[in-house]
Amino acid sequence: MTEPKKVLATFQVNGEPHEVAFLPHKTLLEVLREEMNLTGTKHGCELGECGACTVQIDGKPILSCLMLAVDAVGKDVRTVEGLANGAELSQLQHAFADLGAAQCGYCTPGILMTADALLAENASPTRDEIKQCLAGNLCRCTGSLTIFEAVELAAARCRGEKAEPSKESIYGS
Repeated sequence: MTEPKKVLATFQVNGEPHEVAFLPHKTLLEVLREEMNLTGTKHGCELGECGACTVQIDGKPILSCLMLAVDAVGKDVRTVEGLANGAELSQLQHAFADLGAAQCGYCTPGILMTADALLAENASPTRDEIKQCLAGNLCRCTGSLTIFEAVELAAARCRGEKAEPSKESIYGS
C-alpha cells in the first residue's frame, strides 16, 4: 500500500507566510503544532467540545481540531502566539495576568483567542455576552469569574479607560 502524498501549501499564520508539507488528512491543530511548532494552540478533547484548540480564521474563532489544514490555506490564521505585538503582550493578555485568570493555563490560549475575537467585534460586551461567547471554552481549574472579569478589564483598557483590577478580583471576596 502506498502512503498518501503530502500537500505543500503556504499558510498565512500570525501575519507571516509559512510553507508547510503535510498529509491531507491532518487537522489544522496538528499542522500548527507538529509542522509549524506553534504549540500555544492546545490538544484538548479533539472532539470540538473543550475549546482548547481555538484559533482565529479571518478573525473568527474556530476549533482547529475540527478543521482540515487544507481548508485553512489562503485564509488568515491567527494563533495565541500572534496576540502579542513582539514582546509586548496584548491588553487581554495583560488583564489575564493582572487578575490571575489562569491557573494551569492549558485552556487559556483558546479562551484568549475567543475573547479577542469578541472584543474585536464588541468593544463593550456585557457580562452575559462574555459568558455566551466563552461558553464553548472549558476551564477546570479557575472559577470563570476571574476570566469574565479579565475580559471586562481588557475591554475597558482597550476603550482607553483607566481601568485597574479591583482588590476583590485579585484577592477574591
